[in-house]
Amino acid sequence: MDKLRGKTILVLGGSGALGSLITSALIDRGAQVMATTTSNEKGDLIPSAASPRLLLDLERDESIEVLVNYLIQSGAKIDGIVNATGVVAFGPASELAATTIKRLNAVNLTGPITLVSGLLPALRVSAQAGNEPFVVNISGVVAESPMAGLAAYSATKAGLWAFDQALAREVRKDGIRVIDARPGHTETGLASRAIAGIAPAFPTGMSPKAVADRIVAAIINSETDLPSTAFAG
Repeated sequence: MDKLRGKTILVLGGSGALGSLITSALIDRGAQVMATTTSNEKGDLIPSAASPRLLLDLERDESIEVLVNYLIQSGAKIDGIVNATGVVAFGPASELAATTIKRLNAVNLTGPITLVSGLLPALRVSAQAGNEPFVVNISGVVAESPMAGLAAYSATKAGLWAFDQALAREVRKDGIRVIDARPGHTETGLASRAIAGIAPAFPTGMSPKAVADRIVAAIINSETDLPSTAFAG
C-alpha cells in the first residue's frame, strides 16, 4: 500500500468495467486518481473518490491534444498512467468497414500512443523526483495469439504490445517503467458492446476484479510484463 500512497495516477477509461475497478483498487492503496471518461453522462460510473474527472475521446485528435496540453501546461503531477480503454469488432476482415477499422485503430492503438507520448515529460519529472513512474497498457491475450474473426482487433492490440516493448527500451534510462498486460477474455461486457459484428459464444471469462487486482499488484511489485500466463489461476 505504501508504494502507491501519495502517487497521482491517470486512469484512461475510468468509467469502464475494468477501469473503474482499477481506479478503486489504486485509491484503496493510497493513490490519488485522475480518471477519464468519454462523456459527462458516463462520469457517474467513475468511483466518487477519483478527482478530477476528465473528458477524453481517443477517436478525436483534438480531444487528446486538449487533455495533454491541459495536464502539461498546468504542471499536473503524474506518477503513472493506466490505459483501460478499448473497443472491439467481430467478423471476417473482408467484412469490416473502413470506418470500423479506423475506430479500432484510434481507440486501441494510435490514440493511446499519442497520449502516452505527449505525457512523457510529466513522467520524466516524476522520475526525477524519485517517484518511480509507470505506464500500463492492456493489450490482451490476442496480442500474443491473434484470433480469426478478430483480425483487425488483434492487429491493434499486437501493435500496442509492440509499442510498449519499444517504449520500455526508450524510457528505461529515464526511470520510467512500462507494463504490458495481456489477460485473456474478461467478463467486462465489452463483447456485448462491439462496434461491429456479433460476438461468438465465449467460455466464461476471468473476473474483472481479479484482473484489476493483478494489474495493481504488478504496479506495486515493480513488474515489467504481464503475459497471459500471469493471469492464470
